[in-house]
Amino acid sequence: MPLPLLGLFALIMLLLAFRGKRSALFLSFISLAALLLVSTPLVANLIIKNNESPALAFNSLKQPKIDKIVVLGCDINPNTALSANNQLGNCALTRLVEGIKLAKLYPNAQLIVSGGGYQKVTNSSLMYNTAINLGINKNRLVQNPAAMDTPAEARLLAPTLVDYKVALVTSVLHMPRAKDLFNAQGVEVITAATDYHNFAVLPWHKQLVPNAQALHVVTQYSHEVVGKAWISMRRWIDPEAL
Repeated sequence: MPLPLLGLFALIMLLLAFRGKRSALFLSFISLAALLLVSTPLVANLIIKNNESPALAFNSLKQPKIDKIVVLGCDINPNTALSANNQLGNCALTRLVEGIKLAKLYPNAQLIVSGGGYQKVTNSSLMYNTAINLGINKNRLVQNPAAMDTPAEARLLAPTLVDYKVALVTSVLHMPRAKDLFNAQGVEVITAATDYHNFAVLPWHKQLVPNAQALHVVTQYSHEVVGKAWISMRRWIDPEAL
């Protein structure tokens, strides 16, 4: 990921520079400059703009029927002193909102909330309770708490999804990889991407100032690049791996 990778590289180069290796100063400068650049909204937008296709968003006009809506897990912040929705991170909340919207558009569809967790709190349980609080009948809800990553989500859910019309809800940057993994399990999904970004709408001067949100989005993109490479390598070794 950009922050730990470039930050660690810069630190190592600085340590080498203190030991008399002058070229390390230049490499450290390049590393820190690259980190600052990918943290600017301008560069972040250039990186993601071709990877957040509006075509991946759900179009209800093209889908008269949906049988199952699958919402993939994301970030959580377990704290039993808080309500379920306040323990869901922004990414998880954004996905759940899209799932609930589809559940209300298709009142006969089953809503499946997925994702494991830690400290005895799962993403799926938090989404489950939040969905009930927002008016979804618990009889329509199914949890998938055992899955700790997307390959596991696809593998564990596939037996209940095959031969149904399935809407897959996840972040737009994550959607191509998620769709690929579900397709590999024999599940044809209809994309319902969410969590879009558009840094181009910011004033020009703000696009040149590094900020945490831009770095976060570039980190999400980097995660997907690494994830796709990992899948490709696993499939090269064993075509049935994922």
